[in-house]
Amino acid sequence: MAFVGTYDHTLDGKGRLVLPSKFRSHFADTAYLSPWAGCVALWTAERFEVMVRRLEEEVRAGATDANVLRGLAARSEEVRPDAQGRIMVPARLQSFAKLERDLVVCGAIDWIEIWNAPSWDDMADDLDHSVAEAFRQGSGI
Repeated sequence: MAFVGTYDHTLDGKGRLVLPSKFRSHFADTAYLSPWAGCVALWTAERFEVMVRRLEEEVRAGATDANVLRGLAARSEEVRPDAQGRIMVPARLQSFAKLERDLVVCGAIDWIEIWNAPSWDDMADDLDHSVAEAFRQGSGI
């Protein structure tokens, strides 16, 4: 299963986000929020565990600093969607990604990204160009 698509959503006054209906069935149970590159990532429990195991192996091999794993654990949050498909985004993650009312929720193949709408808009054209250039060079074919 690959998470794809881009959806405009909002963060309510209590810090809750309604997941796009297309994604909800994949997050019926436990999920994880973590800081990511300028956004907040939402992982299924299975994919989060795969990422953590990979990082643990890299730390043991000396390829990754132990602080990466420590920081991921300290800054991530376990969440469970409520009956309306809402998840609570903690204030520290909202602050990290500069999340305000208007958000963009998009698939990133293995996880979902939650972006501040203006930040997403600032890079959307670059993303289109990057994908077009990669396909022009034969990637993904």
